[in-house]
Amino acid sequence: MPDFSLIDQINAILPQTQCRQCSFQGCKPYAVAIASGVADINQCPPGGNDGIVALASLLGVEPKPLNPEFGQHKAKRVAFIIEQDCIGCIKCIAVCPVDAILGAAKKMHTVISSECTGCELCIAPCPVDCIVLIPQTALTGKDTSQYDLAQHAQRRYEARSLRKEQDIAEKVERAKQKRAALAKMKFT
Repeated sequence: MPDFSLIDQINAILPQTQCRQCSFQGCKPYAVAIASGVADINQCPPGGNDGIVALASLLGVEPKPLNPEFGQHKAKRVAFIIEQDCIGCIKCIAVCPVDAILGAAKKMHTVISSECTGCELCIAPCPVDCIVLIPQTALTGKDTSQYDLAQHAQRRYEARSLRKEQDIAEKVERAKQKRAALAKMKFT
């Protein structure tokens, strides 16, 4: 069984972009895989060399270069929606792991740049290619550490995941109540 405190320490080093470039479904599953020995420390392009060095230090292993199979490290970027091209399909909203995109069906969408992790998951599903990545600029007027940004992104990701779980549970409960009501109607 993996050491959960080690998993939490590894997860705290990861950038919390939830981009899946490492081939896992997010930063926490990648942290579990590293702790379990299933994945190597050099599979996170957003974390780059700094992330690899921090993971190597934590685990007492030698750092190694980023595995190019998983992508290249890039400067921090955020999604930007070209508003006049947006058709309001909501496909980008559905895949954003941190709820950084606002909009409604058939209405123009926008990205809350201070919440965007730059994961790029919204780009592929967009049928009109109206999403581009732009360099992240100073958002708060003060120097925010990458650790603070990652922790904020992790909280948003966890809140979204919890909300999705609750939505599923509520849907299951509604279906159960509907079945019970139908069964009751058949016997009356």
